[in-house]
Amino acid sequence: MTLTPQPSDKFTFGLWTVGNPGRDPFGEPTRKALEPTYTVEKLAALGAYGVSLHDNDLVPLGASLGERGRIVADFKGALDNTGLSVTMATTNLFTDPVFKDGAFTSADARVRAFALQKTMQAMDLGAELGAPTYVFWGGREGAEVDAGGNTVDALAHFREALNFLCEYSQSQGYGFRFALEPKPNEPRGDLYLPTVGSALGFISTLEKPEHFGVNPEFAHDTMAGLSFPHALAQAIDAGKLFHVDLNDQKPGRFDQDLRFGAENLKGAFFTVKLLEDSGYSGPRHFDAHALRTEDEAGVWDFAEGCMKTYLILKKKARQFNEDREIQELIAAYKVRDERLEGLSKTFSRENAEQLKDTRFDLEALRSRGPGLERLDQLTVELLMGVR
Repeated sequence: MTLTPQPSDKFTFGLWTVGNPGRDPFGEPTRKALEPTYTVEKLAALGAYGVSLHDNDLVPLGASLGERGRIVADFKGALDNTGLSVTMATTNLFTDPVFKDGAFTSADARVRAFALQKTMQAMDLGAELGAPTYVFWGGREGAEVDAGGNTVDALAHFREALNFLCEYSQSQGYGFRFALEPKPNEPRGDLYLPTVGSALGFISTLEKPEHFGVNPEFAHDTMAGLSFPHALAQAIDAGKLFHVDLNDQKPGRFDQDLRFGAENLKGAFFTVKLLEDSGYSGPRHFDAHALRTEDEAGVWDFAEGCMKTYLILKKKARQFNEDREIQELIAAYKVRDERLEGLSKTFSRENAEQLKDTRFDLEALRSRGPGLERLDQLTVELLMGVR
């Protein structure tokens, strides 16, 4: 297995990721901004499959129709020349001060209407560029103060906006699949729909839930002390993994968006294993950025590192699945009992009565050791390259 990225690996980056200039709340940019066409050319040279973008990553807010046309034409030319695809589009509803207290969930009807207008225009752009998936990250959809009583109203407004935009997509023939991106906090004190579970629950209340899924992100779960592989598994189990954001994060810190695999190798490993074993066919999207310390050369080292680490862990996942001792331990851990499984899978009065009459050897169940210490140690040895 080669560790050189190929377009068939479906690795993608946002224009805002490699284009991050190194600004943070306490310091000015440390790198120059990168032109979108240049970014496309560099990513293609590294073996990437595609790019994603917010509307204003490409077209500045307030650009004239002529400026928009020129910018989009140049970008399309770069895509054609390199073979890269636009795999996801989204709207910047968080940078402009108009969204300081929310976009779709703002208590101000004028702001909500502007957010819809901006998003429809961004969807037009995404459709023009051929993006199949549209992501909603509610960066300002939240609160620091609940005294305004906006929480229940905000969820209702959020629902109205998503229903409206789904209908717009269908009326225009765009056929977008929509993905909600959960996050617990930052930049707001508390964001609405903070977890994959809350997003899945909210999707079930929409008028056409079949058009909506989730876009979970490694850092968003990790920063809150949650397990990203578990969140990912929940999305896969629900058939709602429409897109995925890969990066890394130290628990309890601000949203760091570190290079994939930079901190949590076991978490990254089980993330890759889940994606590969589940048959997920979508982009492996890196929503991360180079450290603020780096110059442009460091940006491309970062991008290459994200892809290479994924490929290494993909190779490790294959090795894990083929390791005889590991698989024997897993088989021993997952105890099978055909009779009890048959009684438990489907309810009937007869099955229920037989289960109630079954005598279990509780002492044996209490004393059984499932062998997880050994299994976990072998996983660590595999990742450390000694197996």
